[in-house]
Amino acid sequence: MPERKLILYISASLDGYISKPGDDLSFLNLVQVDSEDYGYEAFVDSVDTVIVGKRTYDWVMNVVDEFPLQDKEAYVITRKNLPSIGNTHFYSGDLSELIERLKSMVGKNIYCDGGSQLVHELLKIGAIDEIILSVIPVILGDGIQLFKHGTPERTLSLISSKNFASGLVQLHYSLENED
Repeated sequence: MPERKLILYISASLDGYISKPGDDLSFLNLVQVDSEDYGYEAFVDSVDTVIVGKRTYDWVMNVVDEFPLQDKEAYVITRKNLPSIGNTHFYSGDLSELIERLKSMVGKNIYCDGGSQLVHELLKIGAIDEIILSVIPVILGDGIQLFKHGTPERTLSLISSKNFASGLVQLHYSLENED
C-alpha cells in the first residue's frame, strides 16, 4: 500500500505572503467567486487528517464556532499540553515522530493547513510531499511570509498548473525526495 502523502494546500499573494500584517486575510476576497472553490472540496475529500499550527488554529477559532472539517482527524501543533476536543488533538511532542506515525497509518492523505512556522518545520524535516499553492493576484509587500528565511532549498516537480478567470493561478508540485 502506498504511503500517505503530506500535502500543503495554501494560498499566498504573488510576493509570497499568506496574510497581511495583523493576520489579515481579506486579500483572499479578491478571488472569491460564487460556485468556484478552486478544487478545495475535491482536495478535502482526498484527505482524512489535518495538521495545523496553533496560531492558525486560534485564528480559525476566532472566526468560527467549531473547528472545520469535523469528520477529519486534526492535529494542532503547539508547545502546550492541551486536552483533545473531539477529533482535534493538540500535539506538543516530536513533529518528526508524529508525521512518521501518521504516514505509516492506513488512510487517505494528510492536509497541512499552515501556518508558516509549521510549514518551515515540516520542510526542515523533509515531511512535505506535495504543495498546492493558490497564487492570489495581489502584491502585499508585507505580512507573514509562506516560506520563512532559512527554509531549506528543495527541488520541485510541477504536477499541474491551472489558471482561473479571477486571476488566481494554482500550482501543484511534488517535492523531490532528499534520500
